Amino acid sequence: MSLFADEAPTASAPTGQGRNRRARFGWIVLSLSLVLLGALSAVPAPYVIEQPGPVFNVLGTTEGDDGDVPLIEVHDEQTYDTGGTLDMLTVQLVGNPQRSPGWLDIVSAWFDPSRAVVPMDLYFPPGVTTEQRDEQNATLMVDSQQDSVAAALRELGYEVPEHIVVAQIAEGAPAQGVLRLDDEIVAVDGTPVTGLAGLRDAINANGTDKPVTLDIVRGGAASTVEITPTTATASDGTTSTVIGIGTKTTYDLPVDITIQLDNVGGPSAGMMFALGMIDLLTPGELNGGKDVAGTGTIDADGNVGAIGGIRQKLFGAKDAGAEWFLAPESNCDEVAGHVPDGLTVFAVKTLDDSLTALKAIADGADTSKLPTCSAG
Repeated sequence: MSLFADEAPTASAPTGQGRNRRARFGWIVLSLSLVLLGALSAVPAPYVIEQPGPVFNVLGTTEGDDGDVPLIEVHDEQTYDTGGTLDMLTVQLVGNPQRSPGWLDIVSAWFDPSRAVVPMDLYFPPGVTTEQRDEQNATLMVDSQQDSVAAALRELGYEVPEHIVVAQIAEGAPAQGVLRLDDEIVAVDGTPVTGLAGLRDAINANGTDKPVTLDIVRGGAASTVEITPTTATASDGTTSTVIGIGTKTTYDLPVDITIQLDNVGGPSAGMMFALGMIDLLTPGELNGGKDVAGTGTIDADGNVGAIGGIRQKLFGAKDAGAEWFLAPESNCDEVAGHVPDGLTVFAVKTLDDSLTALKAIADGADTSKLPTCSAG
């Protein structure tokens, strides 16, 4: 019996030398872990991080060169008082090809529902610099603002003529040497062009076997040119008939409206801009004085399109105090199951859908039958 009693302490409790050895081993492991963590934090990752960015009330003001200025300003037309907020959301991007996030930042973002980790190439394709990306986003913002003005004014009953203008000509394309930048395309094979989709459809219908006839206006003078289209194959394998141009849409706007917002790019604020203009140009409060946020592209006909970073924008809206959120129906697969507590999301496909939701919110009506982004 004494044998077990005498040896029991040796089996369960280390000697002083054993304790020192284990302590040294623990310090070694801790030191190696710190070195590894330090190395990971310094090694750039091929990813960027999306997180909620600044929130702007389109009914409010923004900082200008000489102080605060209205974010949306209507000139030479009666406007009306507004209330509450119509917030447009942004996404802040952490990282770029010149300065990638570290792996510790990536791991931290991975477990944060308000942030997302996405491949660097999604935002910065090979060969595209940060400056080029910013320039592209600035162009998209300008185009989006014009589309939103056209959509708002058409919703209010104004006539808003549009023009399809040549903005790019591809090197070696059939249009090269025939069309010039800023040429307006008026008709295809004698049929008036009513929009970009109509132009594409007309060229596709022509095929590649014969020239297509374009009526154009160049420098104020009308003329006719002929171009033989070719077949182009997209990255997904689909083919189309093209003449090798990029176009932009310009409008004859009957009301002068200025949008003043610096350092924000992309087209995703279009719908909220349009709603803000409608609110300013009509009596009463479109939102009933409540705090509403939303996002979505818009075209001149009032169609609302998908945007990027929808989950980050949901959290940005919640943090800004919004109770209601208007989301593009085409983004619902990303919204369902990821709505922050306290935020009610409505799915919209058109400007009219957004106005219907706002009326229900303003009136305090039952909103349960409005379309939502439900899970499953």
